[in-house]
Amino acid sequence: MSKPIKKSLNLGSDIEVDILAGSANEIIYRRLRSLIMYGSVLPGTAMTLRGLGAEFGVSMTPIREAVRRLVAEGALSLSLSGRISTPELTNDRIEELASLRALLEPDLAARALPRAHLALIERLEATNSQISKAITEEDSVSYIRCNLEFHRSLYLRAQAPATLALLETIWLQLGPTMRSLYGKLNRTGAPKHHYTILSSLKAGNEFELRAAVKADVTQGLRLLAQ
Repeated sequence: MSKPIKKSLNLGSDIEVDILAGSANEIIYRRLRSLIMYGSVLPGTAMTLRGLGAEFGVSMTPIREAVRRLVAEGALSLSLSGRISTPELTNDRIEELASLRALLEPDLAARALPRAHLALIERLEATNSQISKAITEEDSVSYIRCNLEFHRSLYLRAQAPATLALLETIWLQLGPTMRSLYGKLNRTGAPKHHYTILSSLKAGNEFELRAAVKADVTQGLRLLAQ
């Protein structure tokens, strides 16, 4: 049975949107994109244009445009009958996306290493503390958001915008699945590989950094594909 979107969406302050940055179409697209990427919407959640319009308090036009863009990015599925839903990824698809992350993310981290100064490392440590807090509070959405922010903050220093944009599309497709995975991880603190990433950055050890990033981004996802 399809899951009603009312039970899955959270339009609270955790969604960071600069409402001055673009048109209504862009604002709604970015809000809905964030909800999906951060796991606020579970796999297989059914949506309607009318329902989304009511959730966001806007007309059908920006909703229709946002859905069109998210379908193109693989974040939403659109059936021939017009049914909109978040995808339920197969094991093969999870393996494929995990392999892509394992290919892209260690390289981004290595590119970022020469520019990983103390201020960045301190920011990553602060984000890691926020991850631990989200785990203590059993807040899966905040956990996913902070975890992705940990990685994004590092990869921005790689100065490889095309690669990062591709990676964010992969994160977007995995968002609902990451929410399902969260309950299986039984986390008691921030991911152990994050600490290895931090120590590698401090030591300037590229080999150890690549290995830690690869292990971090694939270990959990492959639990779902077993």
